[in-house]
Amino acid sequence: MDIRRATTVSELTAAEHLYDGPARAEWAERFLAAAGHLMLIAYVDGAPAGMISGVEMLHPDKGTEMCLYELSVDETYRRRGIGRALVEALLKVARERDCYDMWVGVDTDNDPALATYRSAGAKDDGVFAMLTWDFPES
Repeated sequence: MDIRRATTVSELTAAEHLYDGPARAEWAERFLAAAGHLMLIAYVDGAPAGMISGVEMLHPDKGTEMCLYELSVDETYRRRGIGRALVEALLKVARERDCYDMWVGVDTDNDPALATYRSAGAKDDGVFAMLTWDFPES
């Protein structure tokens, strides 16, 4: 397994089977151009087997923290340590960027995700509610 940071639109679109939906080239370009956005892709035999995305969040009185935005491992490659390796790789990047912590929001009934994050050293920080605003497409 080889974990590399995605730096091109073609790398992002080649991994679209790991996303919730199809990749769009214009969004991939915008993602790559956005400061603090990154995606690491795990390759097995040259094919994308997993991905993790992170977003740096900066605040004037706190400094920078890393949000683990999304983690996905292709079903064929699950239970082989790829998810944990991706989390550990993002943790390394966060430390290199002087983030003071890294966090992830996860559904409390998502046992595989919880096990993966805990195996990489995460601890429960309590229960919280996530509220969202949906915007209709224009």
